[in-house]
Amino acid sequence: MLRLTWVQPEDLLGHELRQAVQDGREPSAVAARWRAAGGPEAPARAGASPQPVSRYLRLLAEDLLDELAELPSTLAEAEPTDLAAIKALCPDWPAPARAARDRAGDGAAERARTDTAGAAPDRRTAPADAAPECRTADGNAVPDRAGGVDVVRLEAAWLGRAAGCLLGKPVEKLPLEGIRLLAQATGNWPLTTWFTARGVPEDLAARHPWNRRSAATSLAENIDGMPEDDDLNHPLLTLLLLQRHGRAFTTADLARLWLEELPAGRTFTAERVAYRNLLLGIDPPHTARHRNPFREWTGALIRADMHGWTNPGAPGAAAEQAHRDAVLTHTANGVYAAMFAAALVAAAATGTDDVHTCLATALTVVPPGSRLARAVRHAIRLARSHADFDTVVDALHATHAATYHWVHAIPNTALIAAALTHADGDFTGSICRAVSGGWDTDSTGATAGSVAALLAGSPAALPERWTAPLKNRLATSVGDFDGTGFDTLAHLTHLEACR
Repeated sequence: MLRLTWVQPEDLLGHELRQAVQDGREPSAVAARWRAAGGPEAPARAGASPQPVSRYLRLLAEDLLDELAELPSTLAEAEPTDLAAIKALCPDWPAPARAARDRAGDGAAERARTDTAGAAPDRRTAPADAAPECRTADGNAVPDRAGGVDVVRLEAAWLGRAAGCLLGKPVEKLPLEGIRLLAQATGNWPLTTWFTARGVPEDLAARHPWNRRSAATSLAENIDGMPEDDDLNHPLLTLLLLQRHGRAFTTADLARLWLEELPAGRTFTAERVAYRNLLLGIDPPHTARHRNPFREWTGALIRADMHGWTNPGAPGAAAEQAHRDAVLTHTANGVYAAMFAAALVAAAATGTDDVHTCLATALTVVPPGSRLARAVRHAIRLARSHADFDTVVDALHATHAATYHWVHAIPNTALIAAALTHADGDFTGSICRAVSGGWDTDSTGATAGSVAALLAGSPAALPERWTAPLKNRLATSVGDFDGTGFDTLAHLTHLEACR
């Protein structure tokens, strides 16, 4: 029996009932009708319940999902999704950076990227001898509009994102206790290197099994390049988006790109629901709302890095791009998480500020009264107050675990901020703290790794134990990128940062 995850109406309803409470609606009457009819709870960790319900319950779930969507929210004004409304609530929104103003000028960089016949060069393949600066098709340098970021720093960012993601892959979905016990069993706690199955007692491995899909390619003994993951697929898709449409892309452009380049089976949670909605003929941004209880989860957060990489020193511009991307699938705090991450990466991309300044800058693009902003500020305070990061994590779980799903953007964004703060931006410390905190481990590790690697400044500044196993090779089902090296991806990203 095919039991497709993240789209079964009876599962969506359980998640929507929880989401309704979180975003200020009153769903108790709907919940009572569902339970009286024998409706099940949403799966706690899996993407689908093991058995289908009756046809009656499926139809009832669809009706109740639509009914929940009509309920008023008490948080609507404090947590808007519209960009103008968000900016109106952000008194310290970043001023446009000079680099961002330059990019909006005469378009010379883009014109210089075309050859004498007017045809654009192939943007999926960087020249083998490409230099750090932007160049035309005939090799002539053009003015660097990348705000101070160079290819070397961008290569570090790609590697850092990959390493942090890969570190978290084998323990994704595991409870915090399981992550700690598995690492402790092999002498790797506090976490300092890759997880390994070697030395883990059989009974412990049975109680807390490694992630089924990832264990074969993400443990110390079997890593052989970077395996495919949505946390790397989405930066590739955003790279394609910028190559085809530039910074003026629309949400509809992103939707069309997904339908052309993103296999449906490589989508999860909010992205899968939005993809389904597109196939049903629903236009963005309603794709983010229609029967989509995952609209405040981490899916938009993991798409944000490319917007920061290509807007170095311009966190406001990065956040605005991330917003246009995020509203295809997310609303409110799900969108804020993406904007926060994009601004954080943009601030870190120049290498001129420390991690604490970058985090403070990132908070300026999030409505200060929102749940996400409050959670991030709380996480930073915790990280500054406790020497033991386990204490920080325990406090975060005590605050959020009973309220939010393990893939929700609010606790995961808070954890990223806590990890970066506590590690003072150190690469190993940041990714290990993020992953050791549980929840959406591959995603938190990826974002923390990207930021910390930008601050480190170059691949050579990253410990070899994290970069060597990646073998400068990324597996993906996106476009023609399968097997591409991180050095090539850095060159392609830099071209987009320059124009």
